[in-house]
Amino acid sequence: MTFKAIRVGKTDAGQNVQFVEMDARDLMDGDVTVRVTHSTVNYKDGLALSGKSAIPRKFPLVLGIDLAGVVESSVHDGFRPGDAVFVNGFGLGETHSGGYAQLARVKGDWLLKNPEGWSGADVMAVGTAGYTAALSVDAIEAAGATPAMGPAVVTGAAGGVGSVAIALLARAGWSVIASTGRAEEADYLKSLGASEIIERASLSGPAKLLGKERWAAGVDSVGSHTLANLLSQTRYGGAIAACGLAGGMDLPTSVAPFILRGVKLLGIDSVNCPLVPRRAAWARIARDLDRAKLAQMTTIAPFERLFEIGAEILAGKVRGRVVIEFG
Repeated sequence: MTFKAIRVGKTDAGQNVQFVEMDARDLMDGDVTVRVTHSTVNYKDGLALSGKSAIPRKFPLVLGIDLAGVVESSVHDGFRPGDAVFVNGFGLGETHSGGYAQLARVKGDWLLKNPEGWSGADVMAVGTAGYTAALSVDAIEAAGATPAMGPAVVTGAAGGVGSVAIALLARAGWSVIASTGRAEEADYLKSLGASEIIERASLSGPAKLLGKERWAAGVDSVGSHTLANLLSQTRYGGAIAACGLAGGMDLPTSVAPFILRGVKLLGIDSVNCPLVPRRAAWARIARDLDRAKLAQMTTIAPFERLFEIGAEILAGKVRGRVVIEFG
């Protein structure tokens, strides 16, 4: 049994990412084999597809941090052939072959069954980006921030994390401020639930130790100066969920927001997140994410366009979510 995949290898000259034909004997260890029907493209996938990142840490390796499909065979008690399942993270595309292949073998303990009525395309329209947004909203609420305290801000608003975060926050009763560098996406962001649009440049410069209090909560996928500005302008007792590094891994800030305003910085990890909060995040998605809005933010693309889309997401040209469909 052969199948198509995008696999990264490594030589003395560097990484080599390409389409390949693989054999079922090439599959990695696991107790569930999945016929992959859909995947997606997250920012991390774009980095991996470039062949210039530290995302893959084992070679050769199939890329793709998400997958959805149908169980072909299983020796795991929780799954049987025909089950519709998906995986987010757990090292896919990093240390274990991932979703950019027509066939995958994974650990059953990583799998979740599709929410009732959701297809593989639906769960991949959410993908790691949307699931990370749900984890962020859950964390903000657990930290005690509420819509009564003020608005919530979302950076990278037109991207995958940002789009889903806006929809979920608005559904939870927040007035949402969307930060974007793409003014042409204002109508799109407002249709998702944003009530105000601000230019990302206003948050990209060096932050004051403490700025004017503007928001009570935030979801940040940018990092660096943007996150520092968010923290310095967070209202007393507010909380910011940090879940990305599109702007850099540094955080040029001070302790002032934390010790003078009681601001909370919440780190969001989607890769190794335990099953209990993972299931809770997906329960929120199934319950609160408007399927019409999800469809509005989603583009369907064939497997063959993955390299093109990976470059576009790194260049900030992708709006919302992209679902990869396998033939």
